[in-house]
Amino acid sequence: MATTAGARSTATAADPRFDAARQVADAVLLEGYVLYPYRASAAKNRMRWQFGVLVPPAWGPAHGEPAFQQTEILMEPRGDATLTLELRFLHAQRRTVQRALEGGGFTEVDELHLADRVLVPWDEGTEEHVELTVRVAELAGDGVVVPFARPARDDIEPVLDTDGRTAGRLLRRTEEVEGVLRLRAVELDGAYRVLRLTAVVENTSPWAPSATTGAGSDAPAAGREAALPRSLVAAHLLLGLDSGSFLSMTDPPEWAREAVAACDNRHTWPVLAGAAGRADVVLSSPIILEDHPAIAPESAGAMYDATEIDEILALRTAALTDREKREARGTDARAAAVVDLADSLPPEVLERLHGAVRSLREVTGPEAAEPIAEIPDGEAVFRPDTPWWDPARADTAGPPCDRVTVDGVAVGPGSRVLLRPGPRRTDAQDLFLHGRAALVEAVLHDVDGGVHLAVTVEDDPGADIRREQGRFLYFQPDEVTPLEDA
Repeated sequence: MATTAGARSTATAADPRFDAARQVADAVLLEGYVLYPYRASAAKNRMRWQFGVLVPPAWGPAHGEPAFQQTEILMEPRGDATLTLELRFLHAQRRTVQRALEGGGFTEVDELHLADRVLVPWDEGTEEHVELTVRVAELAGDGVVVPFARPARDDIEPVLDTDGRTAGRLLRRTEEVEGVLRLRAVELDGAYRVLRLTAVVENTSPWAPSATTGAGSDAPAAGREAALPRSLVAAHLLLGLDSGSFLSMTDPPEWAREAVAACDNRHTWPVLAGAAGRADVVLSSPIILEDHPAIAPESAGAMYDATEIDEILALRTAALTDREKREARGTDARAAAVVDLADSLPPEVLERLHGAVRSLREVTGPEAAEPIAEIPDGEAVFRPDTPWWDPARADTAGPPCDRVTVDGVAVGPGSRVLLRPGPRRTDAQDLFLHGRAALVEAVLHDVDGGVHLAVTVEDDPGADIRREQGRFLYFQPDEVTPLEDA
């Protein structure tokens, strides 16, 4: 019989082990929440909530979206270890805008213009948490079951103009959502005490789309827009052991590779999180990450669009027109914060965003104490001011030889060849050159020992220009057949 446990809201709030992992988890939670140019009217902000969406089970199967996610990971608990867990997700709430009427009352509008913003209808996301602390020993057998629910509610926020008078109001409708968290652990056979932890997050909301269409119904035509307010959006887990460690799913020890490969992760992927070198915290994310992911220290704040670079987003956002900024500020409080951040970034912060070379810090750090091998003198050393081959010289063939043997024939500058691009070629244009005759302009050797023939195609009216500019086509020796020289 499974144990039904109640979620405890204070289980992880003060746990310092989750601090570093939570920064990345926040980025996962809000990835794609609102995209540049941060306005509801932007086309790419009309199809939202792309990651970790767990929809009601009555809606999901017919539309290809899951109602659950499953995390499986191996752990090595020590003694009477305790597992700390935090489920985090966004709960979408629908916001409508109403304008105040002169005679009293309100009417719904598409836009409400204020001095500093333009309020528009929008789906906001509120952060939700389900937290739990449980002894690992309690996870044996059927494990632990944690049901949770968030009730439906309506909120009204008055909107005041610059004179303090009521200009309108915002109506927020939050739908009920229900779910369940299932945890169990199974000890594996072997020389070490290893447990496979299974954590399932499932949306159990009873809502289903109406079978009939009509005004006021959640008809099938409404589709995903009707399902989202009853969904768990960007759902992910933070897991922590107070004694023991988790095993990496991407780089496990050799003895555990087979057991790791047998883990069944669905719609999520667990990685080691927290400080580098530690293995007591896991982030199970709907976005594939590497072990110990981290937020770049140069980042000045959340931009909610990780497919772009902070510097580009900051500069583009600062360049929006005043009207565009007013609409962005009225779209969402998080969008307003991005606009304010872009407007307030000092030059030194923007300069810091311009780029960072991290690999050099690791190489030149205190740990790089090994002496560098002695550099020989003489012509063996390539120097920046003396290139090993200058394409502007009269002899365009590179060292060490200007001829190469192909099918027993010496081929070099001036030789005629038949082009036969091989199957390894990735440029589709090469296929159109198959069987064409060409003139070898140079035989080039790369630093890896490869040989390349620079050619111009016969009967190409632009061959003289290509030759003058050094813009040749390149083939390897096994992709040509020598022709009788003219």
